[in-house]
Amino acid sequence: MQVQVINNRPVMIWTDAVDEKAMTQIENLCSLPFLFHHLAIMPDVHAGMGMPIGGVLACVDAVIPNAVGVDIGCGMCAVKTNWRVADIPVDVLRKQIMSPIRRRIPLGQKHHKQAQDVAYLPQGYDIDKMNVVRQQQQSLPFQVGTLGGGNHFIELQRDEEGILWIMIHSGSRHLGAMVGSYYNQVARSLNEKYYSSVSPDIRLPFLPSGTSEFDAYWMEMKYCIDFAFCNRRLMMQRIEDVLADVLPGIEFEPMINIAHNYAAWEHHYDKDVIVHRKGATRAAEGETGIIPGSQGTASYIVEGLGNQQSFSSCSHGAGRLMSRTQAVQTLSFEEEVRRLDEQGIIHAIRYQKDLEEAASAYKDIESVIANELDLVKIKTRLLPIAVIKG
Repeated sequence: MQVQVINNRPVMIWTDAVDEKAMTQIENLCSLPFLFHHLAIMPDVHAGMGMPIGGVLACVDAVIPNAVGVDIGCGMCAVKTNWRVADIPVDVLRKQIMSPIRRRIPLGQKHHKQAQDVAYLPQGYDIDKMNVVRQQQQSLPFQVGTLGGGNHFIELQRDEEGILWIMIHSGSRHLGAMVGSYYNQVARSLNEKYYSSVSPDIRLPFLPSGTSEFDAYWMEMKYCIDFAFCNRRLMMQRIEDVLADVLPGIEFEPMINIAHNYAAWEHHYDKDVIVHRKGATRAAEGETGIIPGSQGTASYIVEGLGNQQSFSSCSHGAGRLMSRTQAVQTLSFEEEVRRLDEQGIIHAIRYQKDLEEAASAYKDIESVIANELDLVKIKTRLLPIAVIKG
């Protein structure tokens, strides 16, 4: 970890390499008058919208929609089984497991053709009081239990003892994007109305606590976080059903679930503050987390060390090394496919466009993990055996 001072604010960075655009965004964050104590930057950092992915920002009495992001509640879940991967024939894996998973879980922009039971949705909310969720209420039963696109994935993996694991990366689907965009505009209008000192050019308009706008965003953000959890939970249930149909006597351990795009009230350095984690995972002492790699590389189940310097946080994955466009234009399709085939992975690179999610488009997960061993300790290392992308 290195410490830099920017605009008289300490910035703690868990990597030696920060791209120029992300560094500009870090400088912008250090100009915020309500920034608390210091800024923490995780080893998977890369540029985002307004705030870099892999940033942890604590604020005094303010929430920034763009510091949460538009895929609110996006995160990971993982389940360990009792089956050995070596006991699953490749033909069974391809035809009786992977194909049924693809049939039961809509991928990319696809939704369910029939509405799912509303019992699968978050409960206990007064949706009539929500500006965005209320408008999406009819479509949510068609979205829950769907993967989405981009870097979202379903992977079957094996641990170092050869045991089968299931891992999912997904978020709040279109709902989170709509909530994030709507309240970013609300914040922007509010800041203009009251002549905020935060420049609109840095794309970090905020909502002050104690305002109705803050309360409205907070409620809808929490709904999105819960919806993203419900989404992952239903997908995991469907995958477990597929495996149970094929693998006799299979058992599943309790699901590990973590989010990496959200804001929360937390107590740090003797003060209650709002911690934004945008592409960062909470790593409180003893807390189990998930740090996934890229397609074809290892993922990690970790335990948080509760490091105060990171506001008890760690990375959320490998982090992009290339933009999607750069990956498609510069990576070799043949080389990326060869590497995956040599590892025996049932992978998701079939066309040139799929190079957006090639392993070479991401940072080296081993280096990312090595840079944060003061934030987490490794519990389990997982390697992919079959991958589904959105």
